[in-house]
Amino acid sequence: MVAKSLAIKLAKIKANPSCREFVIADAKDADMAFGIASPGKSPEHYSQEGKFRSLPQYREQIRQVVRQGLVDIVLMSAHTNSILTIEERLFDNSHITPAARANDTTDIHVIREGAYLKAPSVPFRTATIDHIQCGKVDCTAEERIVGADLGMYSVTFNNCLDRDRKTLLEYKDFRIEAERKGFRHFLEVFDPNQPQNKIDPEQIGAYVNDMIVRSLAGVAEGGRPLFLKMVYHGPKWTEELAGYDPQLIIGVLGGASGTTYDAFKLISEAQKYGARVALYGRKINSAEHQLAFIEMLRRIVEGQITPEEAVRVYHGVLQGLKISPLRTLEEDMKLTTGIMSYGTSGARVTIPAGAFSGKPNEEGGTRIVEPKPSSEAVSSNGSPDFGKMSKEDRLAYFRKRLASK
Repeated sequence: MVAKSLAIKLAKIKANPSCREFVIADAKDADMAFGIASPGKSPEHYSQEGKFRSLPQYREQIRQVVRQGLVDIVLMSAHTNSILTIEERLFDNSHITPAARANDTTDIHVIREGAYLKAPSVPFRTATIDHIQCGKVDCTAEERIVGADLGMYSVTFNNCLDRDRKTLLEYKDFRIEAERKGFRHFLEVFDPNQPQNKIDPEQIGAYVNDMIVRSLAGVAEGGRPLFLKMVYHGPKWTEELAGYDPQLIIGVLGGASGTTYDAFKLISEAQKYGARVALYGRKINSAEHQLAFIEMLRRIVEGQITPEEAVRVYHGVLQGLKISPLRTLEEDMKLTTGIMSYGTSGARVTIPAGAFSGKPNEEGGTRIVEPKPSSEAVSSNGSPDFGKMSKEDRLAYFRKRLASK
């Protein structure tokens, strides 16, 4: 079995929370939220036409992402996990960790003509741990290693005593079952979708931070989540949470699709202020070329390219591959305000527009096989030295590399 990069990186982050190790997850679990629209729009769709990819096409994209090898986790529905992880053994010879959505609270039930998003979130769980681990209702001890041993559990607090108590009790039951069955999890914390008692929008970050640390204070090490998945509330609240408990690893969710610059700037800013994980679903799935998009994310967190440069490189790749972009370069360079929730409700979060000041990754990270450099600056081992390259050299290098894929 190939060593999983997730375990290696989390161990390094725990040992040195200030290191540059960064975990990227491709969240391909949308079929537990969006119904027919889950796989995203088909490349053959036309304006105003509701043509979507099929589920087999969606799963083929997962296979391509795994073959590329630049993410650390692929998050799937229990059904997709049973096909790709258990039946196909897709992850056996990959450093990528398979994971499944372990519950599906009602605030992710984004159904055409549905009214569920207008009501406060209610805890709900379709998948079972056994089905995720071995594909059937009861696993033997030996069978528990057949499927995924990692799941994402989601909670939404709405500042309502009765509802939030119910949410915490359901999470407690899940943790106890997971610990008994050797099942790891990470915790997704959505912003309030329909708070009973008003919360100042400027204090959503404070409320969520306090709910996270209070909810986990009574949980011993064996039952705690590996990391968090939450809305990026900006530098102040991210630094606050990261500083409170350096062993509590912060991950940010991608939220709505937005522009390419939204996606690239978000991962850069989140990393700068203390996040060590990013889980992108719609942002990756809506990209014109998912593999090029993912490579830009990896290059950004490893300090090899800025978000601004990455957008230009990405558009250059699309042009070279003769793929029509969804937006012009000028439009795609705009920083917009995204809704960081599955539905149309939820807190609006503006991503800070400060310049990225990261340095090249000195801690290792996911290995990217480089083409032989030509006129670019090179280090003593013959690989590109991005620190010595000019902005123009970096742009040319990445365009050439990605266009050759």
